[in-house]
Amino acid sequence: SSANWYRDMKFNKTGIILNTENYQACVTFYGEILGLAQLYQIDRPGETLTCFDMGGAYLMVETGGTSQPEGKTLETCPVKFRFNVDDVSDAAAELMARGVGVTVKEHDWGTTGEFHDPDGNRCALRSDRDFGG
Repeated sequence: SSANWYRDMKFNKTGIILNTENYQACVTFYGEILGLAQLYQIDRPGETLTCFDMGGAYLMVETGGTSQPEGKTLETCPVKFRFNVDDVSDAAAELMARGVGVTVKEHDWGTTGEFHDPDGNRCALRSDRDFGG
């Protein structure tokens, strides 16, 4: 039935488009600081973007966003990029050594390391242990 059309959809790829004000700083951040593998880059009139592999999904960084370098809040940025790692403390220390401010928090369900990209978008590390449990 047409009410169940979504059950039959076959997505080849899924991803997120992130419009940025500080495009080059964000490309450097996701590529060099976080170490996401670059899939491709386009730089032609009217179209500037860099696409990264984000654990099987893609993160397409484009121009045209709004920056809040002090860090966006939940109200101004309802999406958070989450990166699961084996050891949040080790990963946070590595990011801090690369100049990223990270706040590590212990929760009863795991550990997180909260930080922002150069446009102030919310990002976090998360302990992979007990994920989904």
